[in-house]
Amino acid sequence: MKSLERDLGLPTVLAISIGAMIGSGIFILPALALETAGPSVVLAYLLAGVLVLPAALSKSEMATAMPEAGGTYIYIERGMGPLLGTIAGVGTWFSLAFKGGLALVGGVPYLLIAFDLPVKPVALALAALLILVNLFGAKQTGRLQVVIVTIMLAALSWFVLGSAPSVQQANFEPFLTDGAGGLLAATGLVFVSYAGVTKVASIAEEVENPDRNIPLGILGSLGFTTLLYVLIVAIMVGVTDAGVVADSNVPVADAARVTVGTLGVGAVVVAAVLALVSTANAGILSSSRYPFAMARDGLVPESLAAVSERFGTPATSITLTGAVLLALIAFVPIREIAKLASAFQILVFILINVTIVAFRKGKADYDPSFESPLYPWTQVFGVLGGLVLITQMGGTAILGAVVITVGSAVWYAAYARPRVQREGAATDVVRRRVGEDVLAETEDAMTGETYEVLVALTSEVSREREAALLRMAADVVRPHDGRVVVVWFEEVPDQAPLETATETQSPAEVRFEEQTDDLAVDLDVDVDVGEIVSHDTKHAIVNFAEHRRVDTVLAEHERLRLRSRLVGDPIDWVVRHAPCDVLLVHDEGYDRPELIELVGDGGPFDPDQVAVTEAIATQNGSEVCLGYPETDDSPAQRERTIEEYRERLAELLSVPVRTPSDPATDGGSDRPDLRIRRGADHRLRGALFDREQTRPPTCTEITVYSHESAQPGLVRRFFERVVF
Repeated sequence: MKSLERDLGLPTVLAISIGAMIGSGIFILPALALETAGPSVVLAYLLAGVLVLPAALSKSEMATAMPEAGGTYIYIERGMGPLLGTIAGVGTWFSLAFKGGLALVGGVPYLLIAFDLPVKPVALALAALLILVNLFGAKQTGRLQVVIVTIMLAALSWFVLGSAPSVQQANFEPFLTDGAGGLLAATGLVFVSYAGVTKVASIAEEVENPDRNIPLGILGSLGFTTLLYVLIVAIMVGVTDAGVVADSNVPVADAARVTVGTLGVGAVVVAAVLALVSTANAGILSSSRYPFAMARDGLVPESLAAVSERFGTPATSITLTGAVLLALIAFVPIREIAKLASAFQILVFILINVTIVAFRKGKADYDPSFESPLYPWTQVFGVLGGLVLITQMGGTAILGAVVITVGSAVWYAAYARPRVQREGAATDVVRRRVGEDVLAETEDAMTGETYEVLVALTSEVSREREAALLRMAADVVRPHDGRVVVVWFEEVPDQAPLETATETQSPAEVRFEEQTDDLAVDLDVDVDVGEIVSHDTKHAIVNFAEHRRVDTVLAEHERLRLRSRLVGDPIDWVVRHAPCDVLLVHDEGYDRPELIELVGDGGPFDPDQVAVTEAIATQNGSEVCLGYPETDDSPAQRERTIEEYRERLAELLSVPVRTPSDPATDGGSDRPDLRIRRGADHRLRGALFDREQTRPPTCTEITVYSHESAQPGLVRRFFERVVF
């Protein structure tokens, strides 16, 4: 794989970052912001710069740890995983292209002051020229950027120095014309003015001495540009009436006309054109690196990672970005779409602030030479500030960001997911947190208080089958000094009066009582026996369990079939409505099991499932095998974390524990005598997150259905399924 040449020094880094910001943010947006907030637009620019700072600090840190092409995409992909990385890469690529198109179309009106030219053809010609410059190489692009920024800053400095004496304090009164709401709305509008501050991170692979030059370039350009924005906007407000600037397509030129005359207007026109061209130039340079980096990671076609043999630039990626830019200028109302891109840019900055937390909390290799100060409060401030600004962007902008997000997610699912096996640092952080929570709940479940188990018999059973069920129930309650309640639930037709059915005992009922009393002698636990006659067995079981306040219902049941999921049989109904846990048994014989397999379903083991396993294993001196579904090409970090979870779970159990890596269990040489599974959640989300077992059982199996009150919530279950 080819790499990019490191030939961009600090002056170039500063020029790229400053040039990426000083464009539409000062030459186009002040007119719209002044309409929204009045004179407080000055404060809006300052506030926006402050809210950008956390993301700038976060990206500076991550850029020194990962100086690779791709910037935002690389950090979010490595930190939050390939799905969010795809969303961030595609969305940021589009948003930078949108802003470049806006800069070119917005810059042409300044040219119209001196020349009578059509807007779109000139914008298309400038875009084509910049695409060719980027194809020739980053060094040529950087040199052009330095020249552009130098001339632009000289012209703007002339405007500031020449206009400052003409500022009228009266033009700032009243200051907050639309209150705090107007100020926040204007801040959200001009936020995109600072989006370019972190563009340099996307070309970090081409920066000399990135540990020093990237943080200095990002933070230095942000401080300088914020000051320049505030000065220029303050002068624009102070030297003109609000209506003049607010209705203008060339607000800076109109302000210069008032203070520095025709020659000053000419200088501003030159500065505006150069600034907007530099914004578009930096946009093409940085945005083209997103598909380049994504292609190297397999998220988009590999052809986009091709590096030109002649110029050493990602030619295919630049060409694609240029084609999108040209299409936007020619066919799309850029101003509106730029607002949509602004909302997504805020979302990306929020993700950046979250990503740095994932890296610091995770176990991935992460060794930045620069660290963001006041961590994590800086990042918390950035996230909260971004969320507030999003609420001010309007429904259309938010909807557009959602469309980009959904489209990127669909692309990931259809194209990238089968091709990548990576995961982000955040995934491992969440996995560890979920594992710790489940282990704590498991320890509580294993040390529970005295409780009762109801053995529900729905038909006459043989001595061997009842003995197996009673021994299971006794093994479960014995560690807790519990009690077993054995009840035969007899169902009679609706037309038969219950009084008649209960007046006399049938021979079968007599045999049941005698058989149960005989079996209970050797159980060493308290056993209550009874019969209940009803017209509806399933309701009778649930009603008795609720009245008796038993903690668990244990019953025989064959493996759930598809019709059980769609229609429901009596036992399924009991699982869904019982006021307690339910254990369903597929009985192939139960006599002091030597090896018990605790079967995983892809998530962490259910606490109640582990508690049942521990109780039975300790009563029979059994060995426990921790079974877990095998996955192909699983990330190494996932395997390490899950192995740590298994080891900690084994420490909680008081019996010998095997793991799938133990020789005795590889290849299935030792078949278990008993399997204990976690039952599928019968609520709607069970169809989404739980997997039913379809293999016919080869030994006795107990399926543990925890009561709804003990089941994890939707978000928790989702994370269990995703991260484990």
